[in-house]
This record gives sequence, structure tokens and C-alpha cells, in this order.
Amino acid sequence: MSVFKSIRALWTSGKGVALGLPDTVQGTNPIDLFQSWFKDARQSGLFLPEAMTLATCSSQGKPSARTVLLKSADPSGFVFFTNYGSQKGTELESNPFASLLFHWPILQRQVRVEGTVSRVSREDSEIYFHSRPRGSQIGAWASIQSQKLDSRAELQAAIEKTESKYKDQPIPLPDHWGGYRIQPEKIEFWQGRPFRLHDRLVFEKVNGEWRTHRLYP
Repeated sequence: MSVFKSIRALWTSGKGVALGLPDTVQGTNPIDLFQSWFKDARQSGLFLPEAMTLATCSSQGKPSARTVLLKSADPSGFVFFTNYGSQKGTELESNPFASLLFHWPILQRQVRVEGTVSRVSREDSEIYFHSRPRGSQIGAWASIQSQKLDSRAELQAAIEKTESKYKDQPIPLPDHWGGYRIQPEKIEFWQGRPFRLHDRLVFEKVNGEWRTHRLYP
């Protein structure tokens, strides 16, 4: 983190505690509030503010969680990209529900998202895939994500094979790789406050409209 970012992080530390969360009115769109908070997180100097914990469940109801990176967020949902054959991918295919958690400790803020999951269009996956560094594109072909790997040398050999195969030519989008979109049904905004009397503001979708209420801390 640069000196400038460090100073900015110190300046924004505790900002949320000082401001708190105002009451809101029915019909308010939580995505607007998320965008505002995300902007604050990006300006705070926090490393990887787009990092989010993704929780999924197997078809037997066994949960698992990992950190992924948010690539876009708008009224249609929250998007990330992965290998469809990974553990998270196979779980989402059999049980298309997920939860996200953003944690921005400098601002003492969290956002929890729960919703249904679907794949983004292949066109959108193509656009994002070809915006990635070439090394990341090669990695998407070389890595059989979440499968057993006997040695690092085996992975390196797969990388070299892929590099040779696509030398001096564009790398196509693999059929096993692309994006998922979480369409939110519930979003909770958590704001740290003194004495652990935190603000918790919940938005839930009812008949296609957002309803909001507070929770006790």
C-alpha cells in the first residue's frame, strides 16, 4: 500500500462509526446504497475492496466458502467468474443459491447478499475473458480447478502445453469457464457503531419490490 493510500486509510478509519445508517423509506433500491458503499471502500485505501466471500452448498446441504472477486454489480445482480467445474461451480449447478459477504474493516462495514444464481451469457463471459491478462487466459485452460494435483510441475507442464498450442494466436474462451450472477433476494447492510450497538438495515424482495426494515444488533 502506498503512503498516500495509507494516509487515506487512516483518514477513513472509523468513518462509518461516526456516520451510522439513517432510516430509509420503502421502495429504496439497495443497489444504489451498495454502489455508494463500494465507492467509499475503493477510496478508503483498502486492498481489494472487491473481494467477497462466496458461500455455496452441495446438493446434500454441506456448505463451503471461499473468497472471489466482484466484477460487476447492478440491478440485475452481482457477477463473478470461475471455472464451472470447480467446487463452487459444481455446487451452484446442483444447488443454485448462494450468499455473499463483503467486509470493509476500515469503514467498519459489512454487506450480506442472499439470492439465486444463474450463468451470465456466453457473450458476457467472452468479453470479460478477453479483457484478462494472457497469462490468466492460459491458466483457465491449464488448470482443472479443484481437482487433485500431484505436483506443481504437472501444472507447469499444462501451462507450457497451452502456451505452445495458442502461440501467436488469440486464446478462445473455454467451454468450462465463465460468469455467474447472484440475483439478490435479500441484502443486509451492517454498520459498526459504538458499544457494539451496530446498525443493521435489511432489504428483502417481496413481489418484485424491495421492502426494508432494521434488525437489533
